[in-house]
Amino acid sequence: MANYFEGLQFNIIYSSRKSIAIELRMDGILVRAPKGMSCGEINAFIHEKRGWIEKQLVKMQDRKKDLEQIPLFTRDEIRELAKKALVVIPEKVKKYAPLVGVTYGRITIRNQRSRWGSCSSKGNLNFNCLLMLFPEDVIDYVVIHELCHRKQMNHSAEFYAEVERVFPEYRKCQKWLKENGGLYLARLP
Repeated sequence: MANYFEGLQFNIIYSSRKSIAIELRMDGILVRAPKGMSCGEINAFIHEKRGWIEKQLVKMQDRKKDLEQIPLFTRDEIRELAKKALVVIPEKVKKYAPLVGVTYGRITIRNQRSRWGSCSSKGNLNFNCLLMLFPEDVIDYVVIHELCHRKQMNHSAEFYAEVERVFPEYRKCQKWLKENGGLYLARLP
């Protein structure tokens, strides 16, 4: 549902969450709100966060302009990254699965536009070929993150406790992905 507040358009998604959150995307503003929260409460929250929202929107526009200047990967570059990933990623999965204490199914390499990895309920793992351009510890983190989904198919406190047990410095890698990942995804044709 689209809403407006002082000229800002935003969409609201109601769910069984306990708190309200704002997610800024290139295509608009998304508000995630608890079921039953009134539009008045949502508007008050947005009004309270308006300064932060405006600052972030300016940053996003600047970043978008920067991204438009970056050359796209060629098909050959993506093919080479996928070839390399087919060697590197399975070795890392094989190394870390016993440390996490899990088994896994098939490993697939893709050039996904929005994910670095995923884990199916059957234990099949997918990884983005662009990982081959990342620092080694970031690749390790993504592999461990997906393997930990074999124990917890969510992003709960228990899930992150499991990630931290195997990879205590995971927050540093998360930060790197958040700050740099979009630059790589923007180069996909």
